Amino acid sequence: MLRWLIAALLVALSIWLLWPNKAAAPLLSASVTRQDIEDAVLASGALEAVEQVDVGAQVSGQVTRLLVENGQQVKQGELLAEIDPLIAQNDLKTAQAELASSQAQLRIKQAQLKQYELAYRRQQQMFGQQASSKADLENAEAQLAVTRAELQNAQANIDSAAIKVERSRTQLGYTRIQAPMDGTVVSIVTRQGQTLAATQTVPTLLKLANLDIMTVKAQISEADVSKVRAGMPVYFTLIGDPDTRYRAKLRTVELAPINVNDQTTSTSSTNVAVYYYALFDVPNPDHALRVAMTTQVTIVLGQRQGVLTIPRTALGKQLGPGEYQVQVLNGETPETRTIQTGLKDDIKVEVLEGLAEHDKVVIGQPTGDEGREKEDEMS
Repeated sequence: MLRWLIAALLVALSIWLLWPNKAAAPLLSASVTRQDIEDAVLASGALEAVEQVDVGAQVSGQVTRLLVENGQQVKQGELLAEIDPLIAQNDLKTAQAELASSQAQLRIKQAQLKQYELAYRRQQQMFGQQASSKADLENAEAQLAVTRAELQNAQANIDSAAIKVERSRTQLGYTRIQAPMDGTVVSIVTRQGQTLAATQTVPTLLKLANLDIMTVKAQISEADVSKVRAGMPVYFTLIGDPDTRYRAKLRTVELAPINVNDQTTSTSSTNVAVYYYALFDVPNPDHALRVAMTTQVTIVLGQRQGVLTIPRTALGKQLGPGEYQVQVLNGETPETRTIQTGLKDDIKVEVLEGLAEHDKVVIGQPTGDEGREKEDEMS
């Protein structure tokens, strides 16, 4: 009797040990669906005016009038400011007086030349008649030569004085600061009444920019710069308006890295990130885009619409360029299949061959109720 009891207990223990205490964890899967996919390079950038100049002063003096305000639109040649012209006016008057004096000296030398030419001819006649000495003839000839040289010097003085007049007139013109182009005043650096010293550097009065077209300077890392080229479609959003996309075409990618002058030729092991500027222009008719705004830039390398896609996490072993193994569910049983892929983004990948729409691919094997919940979500 005891042996039968022990045998019964052993059978019961074996059944308890072999009986599964919970269902096997389902495979986490995702369906093959049709979606749009975009392969792109992401970068951050900043807005700049397509054309911006610092309007400076080329003469020293006090700013007597400032005729514009921030945000004001001006036309090329429009008067922006005036610097006290008194010193420049006096310099012009002095130069004009020197010119007049040089012209008077020229007329004097011209009259003397005529007088000495007549005296020389008389001396020639008298010497031919033996009525004067050779010394008198030589003196007359020398005086004539000196006068001709003085006449040339007087003419040179006039030319020099005329240049001084033009220079002084130009300096006087510099006291009237005019707009070098059509644009908008984006910054006023110097205020009315401030004294400027333009001896070594050109002081800036204001900044003028053409805001009708803005340029985006995007920083492209050296890992991505070889992928981008001029003409690629690009769009960007603003931090303050992430829902609006501004689209354009990439104009150029600069050949030299940012801060190329700061780069060292040393091959030391300093890990310095290298970036290159990619430039593109965007219309700004309402001037909603402003200088120095931060942009989130997307450079589109390729895009497909309505193509078969699967999550990137479903990709298994890579067999070749664009060729991968994936696990496809046949009922509840996974089977290995080879697929050909196309474009990829950070989340999904395009399927060119090997899968059909609504196929289910394995993307993981979680445990318990969490696995079943995730499977329902992905399916």
